[in-house]
Amino acid sequence: MLNQITISELQKRLVAREVTAREAVHVCLDQIKRVDNSVKAFLSYDEADALGQAETMDKLIAGGATLDRYPLLGAPIAIKDVLAVKGQPLNCASRILGKFISPYDATVIQKLRDAGAIVFGRLNMDEFAMGSSTENSAFFTTRNPWDTSRIPGGSSGGSAAAVAADECFASLGSDTGGSIRQPAALCGCVGFKPTYGRVSRYGLVAFASSLDQIGPFTKDVRDAALLLRTISGHDAKDSTSVPEPIPDYVAALDSNIRGLKIGLPKEYFIAGLAPEVSAAVNAAVKKLQELGAEVVEISLPHTEYAAATYYIIAPAEASANLARFDGIRYGARVNGADPIELYSKTRGQGFGAEVKRRIILGTYVLSSGYYDAFYLRAQKVRTLIRQDFIKAFEKVDAIVTPTTPTPAFKAGEKSDDPIQMYLSDVFTISCNLAGICGVSLPCGFSANPKLPIGLQLLGKPFGEATILKIAHAYEQSTDWHKQKPPLNS
Repeated sequence: MLNQITISELQKRLVAREVTAREAVHVCLDQIKRVDNSVKAFLSYDEADALGQAETMDKLIAGGATLDRYPLLGAPIAIKDVLAVKGQPLNCASRILGKFISPYDATVIQKLRDAGAIVFGRLNMDEFAMGSSTENSAFFTTRNPWDTSRIPGGSSGGSAAAVAADECFASLGSDTGGSIRQPAALCGCVGFKPTYGRVSRYGLVAFASSLDQIGPFTKDVRDAALLLRTISGHDAKDSTSVPEPIPDYVAALDSNIRGLKIGLPKEYFIAGLAPEVSAAVNAAVKKLQELGAEVVEISLPHTEYAAATYYIIAPAEASANLARFDGIRYGARVNGADPIELYSKTRGQGFGAEVKRRIILGTYVLSSGYYDAFYLRAQKVRTLIRQDFIKAFEKVDAIVTPTTPTPAFKAGEKSDDPIQMYLSDVFTISCNLAGICGVSLPCGFSANPKLPIGLQLLGKPFGEATILKIAHAYEQSTDWHKQKPPLNS
């Protein structure tokens, strides 16, 4: 079926005039209507707008448009509900934003449009990107296409589920502590978190500004390289955007990995790691060795402090960023007798339980008398975690780990235990604290039930090309990425 192919394969057919962009949009819309009542990946989508964009692309193709000029020509790409798309709802899966419509495009959205992509749909997520299961959405829980009794991961659960269910050809998400890589692993697709500063955050609703990054979900590594090349680059509208040259990530894929050194950190193979995950990752490491890579054991000694560090810094930044949602300037408003009552009623009714929990935590660690004991100390530990990675990368070209401790768990299983939920991201949060890049790709399945398992590759700052090359070499030697959930058959 057309909706099951990759962007690269779609473009060959578009340029050869075997299919049209309109047909590509139609198959996605048909799939949404067929399966999204079960998957619940989409919060909304504008069918007429998507078809209108497709007609524009078909006219460009008829006029001789090339992939050199439009590298995403005619590709339907869906968007996490945390990125601004002009004229579309921007709710962050929260009730506090009410019926807010974005007045502008995020930089990454403009880059997609310039590359010829068809931007459509708002994908479900954990409210304000705070969560690991998409159960914190104010509207509904997205389901894992491999088993709809299970969660798809979070916070970009809708972005991962939509790609895995073939409801779009690719999607964009955001990653603050694993929110791209973790759901990609649990849904069996490729998820890429770029180096901090590689992709502009202009138009991304902030959760934790020193940790957030935008990245793609795709069906294979080549498409991830294609999207990353498109959305990367310096942006004067984002003061944290770095003016680094952008390699041709797609061209870098086809070189071999012989002689590359890949580090295996002992701290990531811990109690609590499911035996099937451990076995799949070890088999993947063996495959990398067969492909010519040298695997060496390394140590990242401050890993054990990463979760505690993250859950001080991220809520602290969230408490500051979410102060703007007050019922005064935009979004929902619940009137009160005075401004204080207005604020408390609006925020009390507008924010969900997890967002409130993190705002309270963040406000506490930033308060007088606790700032030095918690926030300042966490920032010092963050520096140590980054130094661990920088030191390791003096010896190795990339680091390989599991993406998640277990396959997808059942919806509701960890809802009453925030600590266990937070530990779902134990292998991904260090990457954000260190500001480096990471990718998750399929490396196997659990037996009963059959659920995807993810392999995580971590790279040096701005070392995206290297981990994409390694990921592609591994992917081409296996067929994990070609397997489809039962609902797609």
